Amino acid sequence: MPRMLDVSDEVRAEIGDEEAARLLAGESAPGSYDCTSCRTPGDSEQERTSTVLFIGDETAVLAFAHATCLPSQVVQVTEEQLQGAVRSIGAVGGEPQQQPPQAQQPSSLVPEQAVLGVTSGLVLIQNELHPALVVEPTAPVARPGTFGSGDDFLPLLIEQGFMPMTELAAVPPVLHGWSVLLAAGQLHAVLQPNPNGGRPVAWWQAHQPLQVTDGWRAAANKHQQVLMFSAPVGSIGRQPREDLMRDALDKAAANGKLVSAALPLAGI
Repeated sequence: MPRMLDVSDEVRAEIGDEEAARLLAGESAPGSYDCTSCRTPGDSEQERTSTVLFIGDETAVLAFAHATCLPSQVVQVTEEQLQGAVRSIGAVGGEPQQQPPQAQQPSSLVPEQAVLGVTSGLVLIQNELHPALVVEPTAPVARPGTFGSGDDFLPLLIEQGFMPMTELAAVPPVLHGWSVLLAAGQLHAVLQPNPNGGRPVAWWQAHQPLQVTDGWRAAANKHQQVLMFSAPVGSIGRQPREDLMRDALDKAAANGKLVSAALPLAGI
């Protein structure tokens, strides 16, 4: 039976017209699947389904997602992330725990001595819960090519389009070109535009896919975006609870040390 599949031009270019035709005819596509984004069941015979091709350094994996969760796209990931996603897709997990702060590898904006701590949590804005990522480096961030003790983390992000916040009274504007990669129900990366054109590149990547709570994932799929808040080293700290994280965000904003943006889910 033909499937209600969306196969984007970039996916078709990678897998070839013959394989795309087999997918659309239902010869090589599953009827039922677990959405690679929200991890809930889907049925390509009954609802629009996106083909999502994850490409690593040596291998590629074709996954499926509700079209309302992710569009059909090609996602470039590291081989380690790809293997982690494969394990996640095939695993049966229990209730995920609230993600604690994690120190990750630095992005291209961050010098070698600094790593980024990334924490996920829900933030209440205008009586509605929004999925959020809080990013704080472990050391001052100098502008690439410069030396000194200054911290240019926020100015660098503002130049990329992030907005300074003085209070968390409204949802920040969408920063187009940036996105959050949520795949197999886990957080993989924050993507930024490629300065050379083409596919987005990772601004931050998790060493291993990070678990998020069911509530966080549901909010992300509801809003189709994630709020990213960034502050200089020492502004937020490692907060064990969401209420304490919110208090720290409010203080950072009041002190003029917070920037933010709404980032679409990858490819949207």
